[in-house]
Amino acid sequence: MKNDFKTFAQKLGVDFLDISLLQTACTHRSYLNEVKSAKVEHNERLEFLGDAVLELVVTDFLYKKYPRKNEGDLTAYRSALVNTNSLSRVADNIGINEYLILSKGEAKDTGRARAIILADAVEAIIGAVYLDQGYETAEAFIARNILEFLKIEDIISNKLWLDAKSRFQERAQEVTGQTPIYKTVKETGPDHDKQFTVGVFIGDTQIALGAGPSKNEAEQKAAEKAIEVRGW
Repeated sequence: MKNDFKTFAQKLGVDFLDISLLQTACTHRSYLNEVKSAKVEHNERLEFLGDAVLELVVTDFLYKKYPRKNEGDLTAYRSALVNTNSLSRVADNIGINEYLILSKGEAKDTGRARAIILADAVEAIIGAVYLDQGYETAEAFIARNILEFLKIEDIISNKLWLDAKSRFQERAQEVTGQTPIYKTVKETGPDHDKQFTVGVFIGDTQIALGAGPSKNEAEQKAAEKAIEVRGW
């Protein structure tokens, strides 16, 4: 396998005792399905572990940083830090793409599918760091690569802890006094693989379109684009 995981470990700033854990963290199940002879594990167990470590570290950080915030706000802030979009940004920042071990088919994935793979790999790496180095090193890794990189203060000030539909609705009501309406304008594909295109409207004016495999995802995409279009 051409991937140099010792070099990757150096980039991550972690001196692994067992470098195979990092290799496992970067190995997607699809690779083992394609290469039956591969003598490696996929990363799903490490992802499961890393997810729990990440949630504890982020929860502890937020609990101490915001002693007057209620449980609902803290939960929303945590979600903004550990959701797929945020973790895929972290993955890009630490250069996971170069080291992912995927099937040829999965390697071609883009958009949401690739973001999920990247986010899962971040969690798996956290699991690997925790197993190899313990909680304190994992906590420092999360602080350095997630908490400092994503900047919770910016997330809160820009209300990024709200989902796109909630942000757009709040601003639309503030600026126009109207609540946005979402309408499905197109459905394509068979029942098992549908694609929805949804428009978001203020009054009779269409602001933006969004597409996705579910109406909810298409609405979120439409809201994201609408925020950009209106400069909100």
